Amino acid sequence: MFKKKSVVPNKALFVSFLALFLLVVPALSSAKAYSGGGEEKGATDFILHHVVDDHVWHFFDGEYGTLYLPIILYSEDRGVEVFSSHHFYDEHHEKVAYNGYELGEDGHIAALDAGRHAMDFSITKNTAMLILTMIVLSFIALRAASHYKKNPKSAPKGVASFLEPIIIYVRDEIAKPNIGKKYEKFMPYLLTLFFFIWLGNLLGLIPGASNLTGNIAVTFVLAVFTFIATNVNGNKEYWKHVFATPGVPKPLLLIMVPVEFIGLFTKPFSLMVRLFVAITAGHIVILSLIGLVFIFQSHAVGVASTIMVIFINMIELLVATIQAYVFTLFSAMYIGAAVADHDHH
Repeated sequence: MFKKKSVVPNKALFVSFLALFLLVVPALSSAKAYSGGGEEKGATDFILHHVVDDHVWHFFDGEYGTLYLPIILYSEDRGVEVFSSHHFYDEHHEKVAYNGYELGEDGHIAALDAGRHAMDFSITKNTAMLILTMIVLSFIALRAASHYKKNPKSAPKGVASFLEPIIIYVRDEIAKPNIGKKYEKFMPYLLTLFFFIWLGNLLGLIPGASNLTGNIAVTFVLAVFTFIATNVNGNKEYWKHVFATPGVPKPLLLIMVPVEFIGLFTKPFSLMVRLFVAITAGHIVILSLIGLVFIFQSHAVGVASTIMVIFINMIELLVATIQAYVFTLFSAMYIGAAVADHDHH
């Protein structure tokens, strides 16, 4: 008559606790590795190591928690040289010279012989993370495309069912309102932009992951793509607004033309800085809270810091989506302004 109450824990609750455990514990373990030589200095080193690019990818404390990335150099006298970045460190993880090269504090590889110059094509943390993001994004996109190819008239399932609402949202809420009739031409770029930034932001929140979208070189390249897409497709009306703004008295053109011309560069610059600052700031806040545990060495601080880290991580999940949306939205707005037919009457 009575149903037996299940003693099996709720799957969603179990997954949530497991996710929180995997979120905090590896980060605390990694921070402990940097706590030597003074807590404040250790915390600073820990934060910088996870924010800036490097030739070594440190996941967690221990011998097997470090991945030494390949060094790829080219010089006229030696040709191509490939070796592990492990050779730049001794058994105490102190930097040493190897094969006529040394690794500087800024990560730059320099030849000991001042007369020899080598081009650096090494795989760094951000490069490896970029490749990983591209692989994951390509896998997801190809899986969805395969479903539609095999079942063109059926309802989407699996990955396709997840991607379709997002694609429709980007099309109907970002591309169409801001670009207009010519939106289809730019949909591949806008979708690639959104999913790349979004996936890069989310993967960057995984403990031990690289700060890909928080690297200003990456955001710079994305901004350059938007700059090129905007100005290459700009019509006559767009360029007329830049160099001969309609309705403006000729004397004021001396002021308006330089302002409009500078605006061509400040718009993508704002995209670059906004994404870089938002993602990097979030990572620094999380890492700083983790560093407090080793600075104060208090159980109360540890509990409070862990709660705050979890809370900030939840916010960062939202920020990751918002930043992808904002970058894509403003890119669509700039492109729309360049291809739109303006009416001055």
